[in-house]
Amino acid sequence: MTVWDGLVGQHRAAEALRTAAEGHGMTHSWLFTGPPGSGRSNAAIAFAAALECEQAGCGTCHACHTVLSGSHADVSVIRTEKLSIGVDEVRDLVRRAALAPVGRRWQVLIVEDADRLTDQACNALLKAIEEPTDRTVWMLCAPTVEDVLPTIRSRCRLVTLTTPTAEDVAAFLRRTDGVGDALASYAARASQGHIGRARALARDEATRNRRREVVGIPARLTTLGACMTAAANLADVTKEEADAITSDLDAREKVDLDSAYGVVERGRRPREYAPALAALERGQKTRAKRRHLDVVDRSLMDLVSVYRDAIAVATGAPGALVNEEIRGDVAQLARTATPELNLRRISWIFEAREQMLEFNVPVALALESMMVALKAPDGSAR
Repeated sequence: MTVWDGLVGQHRAAEALRTAAEGHGMTHSWLFTGPPGSGRSNAAIAFAAALECEQAGCGTCHACHTVLSGSHADVSVIRTEKLSIGVDEVRDLVRRAALAPVGRRWQVLIVEDADRLTDQACNALLKAIEEPTDRTVWMLCAPTVEDVLPTIRSRCRLVTLTTPTAEDVAAFLRRTDGVGDALASYAARASQGHIGRARALARDEATRNRRREVVGIPARLTTLGACMTAAANLADVTKEEADAITSDLDAREKVDLDSAYGVVERGRRPREYAPALAALERGQKTRAKRRHLDVVDRSLMDLVSVYRDAIAVATGAPGALVNEEIRGDVAQLARTATPELNLRRISWIFEAREQMLEFNVPVALALESMMVALKAPDGSAR
C-alpha cells in the first residue's frame, strides 16, 4: 500500500507527482485541476504525504498516516462550505507559510477550492506564491485552469486529473469497501466517475433511492401539473438532504462557541458573545445555502445523464448506459424526441443550473421553469 492507491484512474498524474516527490521536477506551487469527483484534493493530500514521507509515499509510516488523517503539523488544508474564500482566511495561511516547518521536510498548504477565492484573497495569495520560503509548498485545487487568475496559474505547475472510467471506479469500490460486483458496477455508472458520489451510492440505500427518484422524473413530465409537482418535490427533497448534512455540524459549532465563551443555559453572556453568535449564524446560513445548491446541482447532473442516455440509444452509440436500470424509460425518451430536442433539454438544465449558481435565482423558481421546458411533447405520454 502507498499514498497513491487512493487515486482512482489517475496513473499518469500519480507518476508525475511520485517523480516530483523524489526530487525530480519539484517546485513550490502546484495547481490541481479536474472535473468534480476526480480527486483533486485527494491527489494534493497524497502528494503532501509523499513530500513529508522519508520514502516518497510509503503509505504506512507515521508521516504518511498523519497527513492522510489530517493531523500532520506541517500540512494545512483550507476547505470551505461558503460561497467564497475571503482574504482573512488566506492571510492566515500566508502567515503560516512564512513559518519554518515543525519537522525536517516541508510546510504544505492546500487550498481545496481555489476557484472560490475572492479578488482580495487572490492578491494576498499571489504575493506568497511569488516569494515562497525555501521549504514551503502551495497546492491549489480548481475544476479548470480558467477558474484561477492567470497571474496565479502562470506561477504553478499544472497537474490535470481526468474522470475515472466506470471500470476503475468499480474496481476501487470492490477493493476498498468490499462492495459486490453488481452494486459496484451500478454505483460506478451512476456516479459518472465521481468517487465520493460512487461511495455514497454503494454504501447508503437512501442515497440510491433518492437518485432513482430523480432519474425517474423525465418519464413523468407529461403534463403541466406533473412538471410543477416534480419541481416542488425536487426542491423539497434536496433541501431536506442538505439540512440533514448541515444540522449536526451547526449544533456542534454552537456548542463549541458556548463553551469558548463560558455560556450556560439561562446564564449571563459576555458582551462579546452576541456578535460572535451573529457571525456564526451568518456563516451557517451561507453554508446551508451552498450545500443546498450543491445537492440540487448533483440532481441536475443525474437528470442530464438520462437525456444523454436517450441520445446514445437514438444514435446507436456503443457502450453501457449510465442509467442501464431504467433502459425502458430511456428508450421511451429516445422514441418520443429527436436527439436534437434532447440536446436542447440538456442545455435547459444547464441554464437552470447557471441561474441558481451564478444569478442567485431561487431554487424553486429555476426548477419550475426548467421542468416546464423539459415537458414531453404533446401526444408522447405512455
